[in-house]
Amino acid sequence: MQLLPYSISLQYYCIILAITFLVFLIYVYTKNKVICTFPLVGILPQILVNIHRFHDMLTEILHETKGTFVVKGAWFVPIDMLVTCDPANIHSMMAANFSKYVKGPEWRKRLAIFGQHNVINTDFDEWKLHRNTYRAFLTHHKFQELIANIIPDIIDKGVIPVLEHVSERGLMVDLQELFSRYTFDFANMIAIGSNPNSLQIGFPESPFAKALDDAWEAIFVRHLVPESFWKLLRWLRIGKESKLSSGRKVIDKFCEEHISTTKKEAMAAAREDHGASFSLLNCYLTGQAVTGPAPAEKVMRDMITNTILATRDTCSTALSWFFWLLSKNPSVEIKIREELLTTTTTTDQMVMINLVDLSKLVYLHAAICETMRLFPPAPYQSRTPIEPQTLPSGHNVNPNTNVLISAYAMARMASVWGDDCREFKPERWITENGKIKYEPPHKFFAFNTGPRICLGKDVAFMVMKAITATIINNYDVQVVENHPVSPKLSIMFRMKHGLLARVKNRKFV
Repeated sequence: MQLLPYSISLQYYCIILAITFLVFLIYVYTKNKVICTFPLVGILPQILVNIHRFHDMLTEILHETKGTFVVKGAWFVPIDMLVTCDPANIHSMMAANFSKYVKGPEWRKRLAIFGQHNVINTDFDEWKLHRNTYRAFLTHHKFQELIANIIPDIIDKGVIPVLEHVSERGLMVDLQELFSRYTFDFANMIAIGSNPNSLQIGFPESPFAKALDDAWEAIFVRHLVPESFWKLLRWLRIGKESKLSSGRKVIDKFCEEHISTTKKEAMAAAREDHGASFSLLNCYLTGQAVTGPAPAEKVMRDMITNTILATRDTCSTALSWFFWLLSKNPSVEIKIREELLTTTTTTDQMVMINLVDLSKLVYLHAAICETMRLFPPAPYQSRTPIEPQTLPSGHNVNPNTNVLISAYAMARMASVWGDDCREFKPERWITENGKIKYEPPHKFFAFNTGPRICLGKDVAFMVMKAITATIINNYDVQVVENHPVSPKLSIMFRMKHGLLARVKNRKFV
């Protein structure tokens, strides 16, 4: 229940963001010996108008400060912030001196909706435990069998029927929503062994997926404003904090129901002496890939949520920007289509590709890498040192310093990627002998680096290449002309207005 009318709460929310960002800019420019002479009344409207450019404004400041700057805390923000996109700093924090930096309690407060017992929110021994559990699950032979079955199944029964429907009727489709549902169904299958079938004609409402979207936006606000501000918003039940509270209940209910149902199914399978279906949840309950007694339900809840959000949001976000970039670079799509001709088979209805052949698609792989370089699904990472450290850039940090890493800005630094850094250029990922070029993960930061590097990287590429190959092989995609494309103010780099497109089956073109 909202305590203030929507219009008032929205204005209040925007003013808080604007004032916070103004303070942010003042400290940045003061730190760099630039005097800000604009009065608050004069600059406030400009900030409100340009708040949607947050990512690019941060990039511009990092460019001027050679990749790193410090924001000194004030009386109401007693913590300094260091912002960096310097690969040397990233390697130092995330790899060389990994044990000296943590996500820490402030991170866990901001991401509390996803729980305290998973790979995302933990440090030290607990993090190692959850990571080892997840590694055992992903490397189990049954997992490979699982994804080999469910990816083609979701494409055949979900993706293609939706695309055929809009193609036959000349309708527009929100590709971002399509990709979100594709990856959401996949994530549910590997996490809980159940397909919610969210990818259907008409896109039926999914409260759980909506709760995840609201959560990412609220978490972004929590990174912008002091803790006292977002706690006040939560107490007043306004803005994103109100949606976050409601979303927590939806996520908890979803997990509780599936844990209860899967427990019953596992018990029935044991009585009838046949194996339970393979999923992360069943691994906890039956010990298929996880040894030892089943953990508490809160641990299973957090790991289920972790798996679904990490799979759904990262892959679907990358896919959305990939097809937007293709619409701006038709020559890249032509090259991908030519490559696909060497690995596909034709049926009466569709041109299909075997999952085994996905690894042969070098140019498609390069194009996806280039997409994730320019538009990393999770554009920011945060760390806190546990003791005083000096970074390669010469900046000093301590336990009262929150370090923010911008992968989005790093992609736009000529010092890192060359003068053509802002160009969409898949060729930068291909060696002279036609292989994928290796780039160190502290430079290509889309999958993290060091001990926390993403365990599901190979699976993510398979999920993305399978659907892109299917769509490019069988359909012409035309992004709606003049459709506004800009990122949400969210921790995930999702598109604010989706990606509207018209899709035409190529056999009718």
